[in-house]
Amino acid sequence: MRLSKQQIEAIKSTAISIFGNDVVVRLFGSRIDDNRRGGDIDLHLEVDSGQHTLKNEIAFELQLKKVLGEQKIDVVIHERGRSLQPIDRIAIDRGIAL
Repeated sequence: MRLSKQQIEAIKSTAISIFGNDVVVRLFGSRIDDNRRGGDIDLHLEVDSGQHTLKNEIAFELQLKKVLGEQKIDVVIHERGRSLQPIDRIAIDRGIAL
């Protein structure tokens, strides 16, 4: 996994501060492959029902950019109890929980 311990902690603490203690954060995409270089940070967040609001999504992304700096970060949010989309299945099957 191509994230530092500081980046992992920043991502987790930011997610918890916005979405609560039950949020599950997964890294997926090119950053899970140690043999690759570059690439954006693809995050999948699994949140409780009612937590996926535009306000929370924007707050998460803005706060994360303040902590991690200007990096390309893609965020996919799935609310528990809703149907899984293909991107959710990929992130859950292939991603790494932080």
